[in-house]
Amino acid sequence: MTGDSGYDWLRTAPEELIGWDVDVLYGPWPRHHADLGLAEVRARLAASPVARALAMSTMGALFDDAAGNARTVKDLSGCAELLPVGTVDLRDALAADERLEMLAAEGVRFLRLFTEEQDVEPGFPGYRHVIEQAVAQGLVLLHGGDPRRFGPALTGRGAEVIFLDVHSYVLADFLLLTRDEPGFRATTRLLSSPDGIERVVDTAGARHLVFGSRTPFMDISPQTLRLRYAAIGEADRAAIAGGNIEELLG
Repeated sequence: MTGDSGYDWLRTAPEELIGWDVDVLYGPWPRHHADLGLAEVRARLAASPVARALAMSTMGALFDDAAGNARTVKDLSGCAELLPVGTVDLRDALAADERLEMLAAEGVRFLRLFTEEQDVEPGFPGYRHVIEQAVAQGLVLLHGGDPRRFGPALTGRGAEVIFLDVHSYVLADFLLLTRDEPGFRATTRLLSSPDGIERVVDTAGARHLVFGSRTPFMDISPQTLRLRYAAIGEADRAAIAGGNIEELLG
């Protein structure tokens, strides 16, 4: 079977398939050459081994969280391969309660937090308020920023958190956090060391990793190849490629 993009799924090896990509954006992003709309991003995904993705409009992160959430839900209502992700403006935590209620009404399960873009620290009252409300509603957090800074503020809450910016340089600290936090996960995107994926699997277990590419701002192929050729078992590879997200979706 060959899709509209020409990607041949029948010829794809099982170890190459990606069930879920958790880090997909579409829309304008200042000072970045990959300013791509939804149609272009869908085309990129269709030409890759990624079957489904968690996605959101950049409007919610950069301009207006309420309007961005509404656009994401509307845009993705006709995209079977994309599941909408919501967000809140961490600089206006007083409005966050209403935003979270709206997301819950739309059945949105994932909340993305742009801590760096919104210049937020883990000790800020607004940040703590949003975290408390989001965890109480059972939302899965797609969390930007350094896990060494934000991880301690999220511990002890029973939170399900996917850290989007775990680099190989901070991997040891992330692995220490997972010892007491079964809900802490990292994406594969920045695990660029030769044994980054293997180290997580061997130390904490495959349940602590999910696939994320940050398309269209990064190429998908290097991410898929890194997972395909990681020296791990097939069950672990399948969990990282999509099984862990399926578990979160229930």
